[in-house]
Parts: sequence; structure tokens; C-alpha cells
Amino acid sequence: MARFLNNYLYLAPLFACIFNTISFSAEPAKPAADFFEKEVKPILQAHCFSCHGAEKKVKGGLDMSSREALLKGSDNGAVVSLEKPDTSMMIDAIRHGELKMPPKGKLPLSQIEILEKWIKSGVPYSAGKAVAKQHGPPKVDEDARNFWSYKAVKNPTIPKVKDQSWVKNPIDAFILSKLEQNQLTPALPAEKTALLRRLYFNLIGLPPSIEETESFLKDTSPDAYEKRVDLLLNSRHYGENWARHWLDLVRYAETNSFERDGAKPNAYKYRDYVIQSFNSDKPYNQFIKEQLAGDEIEKVSRDSLVATAYYRLGIWDDEPADRELAYFDQLDDIVSTTGQTFLGTTIGCARCHDHKIDPFPQKDYYRFMAFFHGVNGYSNGPASQRVVDGDTQDLKGLVGTGRRPDLKKLQDLEIKAKEHERASNDVNRQIGRIEDDFRAKLPGGQNDDFKQDVHKPILFEKHLGKLVTAEEYKRWKDLIAKREELKKTRPLIRETSLAVTEQGPKARETFILTRGMPAAKGDKVEPGFPTVMITNNSPEPKIPDPDANALSSGRRAVLADWIASDANPLTARVMANRLWQFQFGRGIVRSSSNFGYMGTPPTHPELLDYLASQLVANGWKIKPLQRMILTSNAFKMGTQVSPQAMMKDPENDLLSHFDLRRLTAEELRDSILGVSGNLNLKKVDGPSVYPTIPREVLAGQSVPGSGWGKSTPEEAASRSVFVFIKRSLALPILQVFDAPDPDSPCPSRFTTTQPAQALALINSEFASEQAKVLAADVAKKSPSSPSDKVQEILRRTLQRQPKQDEIDRGTTFIKDSMNKDSLNEEDAFRRFCLIAFSLNEFIFLN
Repeated sequence: MARFLNNYLYLAPLFACIFNTISFSAEPAKPAADFFEKEVKPILQAHCFSCHGAEKKVKGGLDMSSREALLKGSDNGAVVSLEKPDTSMMIDAIRHGELKMPPKGKLPLSQIEILEKWIKSGVPYSAGKAVAKQHGPPKVDEDARNFWSYKAVKNPTIPKVKDQSWVKNPIDAFILSKLEQNQLTPALPAEKTALLRRLYFNLIGLPPSIEETESFLKDTSPDAYEKRVDLLLNSRHYGENWARHWLDLVRYAETNSFERDGAKPNAYKYRDYVIQSFNSDKPYNQFIKEQLAGDEIEKVSRDSLVATAYYRLGIWDDEPADRELAYFDQLDDIVSTTGQTFLGTTIGCARCHDHKIDPFPQKDYYRFMAFFHGVNGYSNGPASQRVVDGDTQDLKGLVGTGRRPDLKKLQDLEIKAKEHERASNDVNRQIGRIEDDFRAKLPGGQNDDFKQDVHKPILFEKHLGKLVTAEEYKRWKDLIAKREELKKTRPLIRETSLAVTEQGPKARETFILTRGMPAAKGDKVEPGFPTVMITNNSPEPKIPDPDANALSSGRRAVLADWIASDANPLTARVMANRLWQFQFGRGIVRSSSNFGYMGTPPTHPELLDYLASQLVANGWKIKPLQRMILTSNAFKMGTQVSPQAMMKDPENDLLSHFDLRRLTAEELRDSILGVSGNLNLKKVDGPSVYPTIPREVLAGQSVPGSGWGKSTPEEAASRSVFVFIKRSLALPILQVFDAPDPDSPCPSRFTTTQPAQALALINSEFASEQAKVLAADVAKKSPSSPSDKVQEILRRTLQRQPKQDEIDRGTTFIKDSMNKDSLNEEDAFRRFCLIAFSLNEFIFLN
């Protein structure tokens, strides 16, 4: 057995995936052949044939290209037993028993069950031999176009189930049907307080207040839950929360990365655009078009131009060794991000060669890239910004077609602008005189340090009363504050924003680049969609003739129309899957940005197509689909797992219960601020805020504090979505709780458990400060009894009435802290607040 195991483990990483074609020579029983074609063959193609197909030498001697070859077994004997199929070595392997196939990870339960059914029914094949394609790029043929994600979306029939009483809406029917097929039952509903907390965090990213929880518990009307769903969907905090999901996908950050990590001017306007789009329930197809071609669509607006900042969010090297290569790296970032985010494809892998896995020849990569080849490379200058609004601005960018300006309004604005400029110059002169006088008195090294703004207040305070008077220092601070206020109140004549620009009406010629190198040009290509997706319903693109007066080629609008088309088989599926993912913690397709051969197949393919169909049928509006998901009984399930489900479905692919999840980094920070009474919910848009970062963290920069501004305490306590995102300097509390790396798209965040997280909730400056605020606020509002204060702290953090034993334990902790550790009452309660922040019930959604 040991020798067989060693050989079998060598047989094949079943996850190594190269697409294969099938040829037939005989006609078996049709039901068996159909079952093989539709259910079994895709699994073998994705996970088996690359090592166990018609290679010159199959691995381990196991050839699965035909029934006859499979029954011959491997070098070490039979793999399938027709007499006793349950004892088959292949079943043991795919179950990850003594053998473990695939070695990189277990197949989904649904696929295991298909293979087991196939083995127990005698391993029927389609007629003849399943011929695995020899080494080389995957072929783009009808087999490729019949892969599940490339086929047209079809609205499926809603399945019939035995327990019709559990079906609140069609979603439940799809879930329950799978459970009943596997002799499983759905978990009992979650408790009302747990369900409400889940709903609040999933929709607005904030916990319910005690008052909101109590009013929900008291509401006995049959539609109490539905009313709360509608309330939250219409909350402005909904957009703030769901924008964060989208910002992960488009690698949103406000700096460029690399050594200097300079700021991207006005990047926050894109963030505000996304928030407003979710809040207004902008149709998703319009959302796509505005980001990809907001300057080329029929109705250009301020928002559509700001949306094109999508192209400017990636990393940028301001000092590349090879500028031409750096430009193609920027285009590659756009191609990869667009493919992953909107289409769930990894077409970016075909830059240097044909895709090794999916049916994307290298030519397809460059055809796709050609849509973007007129875009100017990013820079800090006008090539990356444009006027997006103003009385005289022609938004379309065409000569002679702008709006007529309101001359009187324009004159008034110009007068105010000149007054503002004079006031700003006067303040700057006064600041300069004070700083020049002070710097002249500083010793050499400190004189150099004073050139950096971050060091100025430190040096002023260090020499206060010696080199500078208290009056002069106060005047300097007042002038600095006035200068900042003037910056915020500058009269708007023309608003600029980060946005896409092109070199003109004619895009650059595009060539296939050998190994992705600009110096090695191959054949010339024209803009085109991925070949595997070109059918009668989706023909080759028709590129418009260039308009001599246009500022761009119009190519991106053609691509945007195709991606946002009702007929595109990927777009609606990918977005519907993301909506499910952000409600249930994982997608129906777990690999939510990879719907290709190496992606995870859908656990409920019919449900995915149903959701995609509903998204399109609702005019691509997201909120109706959200409401359907949230009001389903599937969403309301508790997290308890039955022994049967644990045995049959340990990964919960069948969704017999709701998965426990930890709060995201932003949810956790906002919750801590919220329960302490310190969260600033007044901020709704505008420039990002800069919470305090410990000096020890700033010391890790080459220039400590460089690029990190200073906000007022009130501004710094704004929601995390408004925190400035600097690629080389993350806010510690967000970083340690797995905020994404913004250098590349993040379709699904890691959830780690590490000691640094516990330390951040006990020892960090942020947690300590908020614990102090919470303790002080409770002491001010609650009676003097320690047990009453403990009760109030637990009520706030857990959003429920604490049990008496919980109050007793907290009260005992306070007494021990004061008696044994000699703490005063204020410090003892601050310590207890830190413990409350660290409770699993606070950090996790049950």
C-alpha cells in the first residue's frame, strides 16, 4: 500500500488544469453519455486529463482518457472496482482518505458526489476515447465555449422541494433542493438580536444601537424585519459600506507606491462617486460604462468623468529604468484589473505567452489591450487630470459644443477668487516671516529639519520661551489654521479631478509583444473581445471612425458597451456572485474573480444564473437583488452546524447554516469608535482624514510622517472608508486586521488570527484612547454603582442586555483591579473596556 500511495501521489496534481477536447466513435446509452458529458467530463478536464490523458507517458501509468484505459488501473493495480465501487481507490482519494487527491486541496462536495455517482454507475464514458490535448495553449473551440461560465445565462426553473413551508422566496428553493438531495436540513433561524446585528453590519458596516435593537425586539408586526431591511438599504451609510467592497476590487489608494509614494491628487472624488452610486442604486451597467468610458458615453457628466479615475488608481513608478516598459506595465494593470473585476477572468496572464490554463491566446490579450492603447500614461501632471465641472467647461471635450457660460456668475466667481488669492498670499507671507526668523536662530541640523512641515511644531515647542515666544508660536499656529481653512474655501471656477485622458482621436498601433517586451514586436492586432466569447450574439467589435475633433478614440466605449451588455455571459454572473459573497461571506463561486478553468465551480449553478437573470431583469439595479437575498430564510439561518452536515459537508458548500465571520478591519474600528460614542458620522464626502499614527510607526518611513497629514480629533474619528489610503503607510488597526494590500485587486480578504491582533486591542494607542473615552462617557451617564457601569459597557459593546453572571464577572474584575493591582476606578474601567473590545461576541458575527 505504501508503494502504491507513493506512486499514486505522484500521479497528478489533479488541480493542474489544461483544457481538453473530446472525440467520439461509438454511441453509448444516451442518459449515461449525457451524464458524462455534462457532469463528469468538465471535472476530469479541469483536474485530471492534464496528467492522466493521452500524454506520451501518463503519470503513474493511470490513463483516464477512455473507460477501457481507466479500468486497466495504474502501475500498481486497479483504481476503480466495478464489483465493489465503494472500495475503489479513486473514491478514497477524492474523499481525502488515506490517499489525498487532488493533493493541493479537496474537491467541492458537489463534485465528489458526481464522481462517486459516476464510479458506482460503472464509469460510463461518451463513446470512444476522451483524447486529452497535447501540451500547448488551450484550444478555443466549441468545447471551450461550452464551459459553464462562457455559456449564455439562462433563467432556470425554480426547483420543487418537499418542505415548501421553509421557502420564503426562490432563493430558498434552490438552497433547500440541494440540502434535501443530500438528506440535510437547514439550520434553525438566528436569534433576533444576532440577525439584526448581522443585517446592520452586512448593509451599513455599523452595529445597531441599543435603542434600535430594543425597538426591533418590540416590533411584533409580520414585516418588522423587512421594514428594517428597507430602512438600511436607504441609509446613506449603506453606500459607505458597500463602496468599500468595490474599492477593494479596483485597487483604490490615494498614493502611487514606490520610493516616494506621492499623492494622487483628488483621488477621494472617485471614492465619493462610488459611495453616491451605491446609495442612489445606480444601474450596474451604467456604473461599468462610466468607469470604463465616462468621457466617451453619450451623456457625459461630472460624475462620469470622475468615474474614469478608475484608470488612475494603480501603482506608478515616477522614475522607471525603462519608460516604455513602465507604460506597458500600466496598461497591463488596467487589462488585469478590468478582466478580473468586471469579467472574472485572468486574461492578464496572457501578456507574455498564451494562457497556460484558460482559452485565452496571447493574441487575445493584446486585442483586449488595444481598447486602452490610446490612454495616456499616468503622471502627476495634466495627463492624469481634467476639468470635470465649471461654468465654461465643455464636458464632452469637443470643440464648439460646450454650454454657454453664465457670464455674471463667472465674473462674481473670478472676483471672489482674486480676493481669496490675496488673502492666501497675505497669510503665507506672515507665516514665512515667522518661520524665517525662527529658522535663522536654529543650529545647523535642526535648521535642515525645519524645512519639513512635520518637524516644525516639534521644533517650535522644543525652543518655546528661548528662540520663540509663546505669543509668536500661537500666532504661527493660528495662521496655519487660517491657511488650511482658506484651502477648503477656495471659490470653484473649474473643478479638476483625477481622470482618464487619451493622446487624441487616433489610438496607438498595437502589436503582440514577444514575452511581453516592447522591443520585440510581433504581429499587429486590432481591438477585439476574447475569442472564446465571440459568438453570433457577441460579434467582433465595430470601432467607430475617429472624429478629428475628439479627445479620444471611442474604443473604450465599445468595450464598455460589450461588458455591460445583457448578453455578456460573465458580467451579470460575476456581480451577482459578488453580492452573494458579501452577504454570506463567500461566493457561490468561491474564486470570485476567476470564473475560468482553475476557478472554483459554482456550488449552486442554477441559483447563480437565477440571481444573474434577476439582476438584468431589474434593470441592473443592485438593491432589489440585495433585498431578495436578505429576506430569504437562507440569510436568516443560524450558525449552528448539525452533526450530519459536519460529516457530509464540512466546508458548508450546501449552505446548511450561516458561516460565522469576523468583522472586517473597517467594521471593527468603526464599532470601537461607535460604542465609545466617539464616531463622527457627519462626514459624508470630501478629502480623506488622517487619524493619528504612533510615532514609532512613522519612524519606519525614510522621512517620518511624510505624506501623512494631521486631522482634528473629530475628523480623525470619521468612518474608516474616509481614512487616507497611503500605500507605504497603513493605519495600524486596519492593517493588523487584514485590510487589503491596495497594489492589486482584492476580490476576497484574508481572515487571519494572530497575536498582533490581540495586542492591538489591548495595548495600542487607538484602543487605549477609545477605552478611556468609553469609560468616561459611561461614568458620566450611568449611576455610580460599578455593576451598573459594567452593565452599560456590555450593553453598548454586545448590543444586547448582558446576563447577570456576565455583570458579576465584570464587577469582580473591577474590584480585583482596584484591590490587587492598585488601580484607581477610572483606570480599572478603562481596562475593562479594553476587555470588552476583545470579546469574541464583539469581534465576530454569530
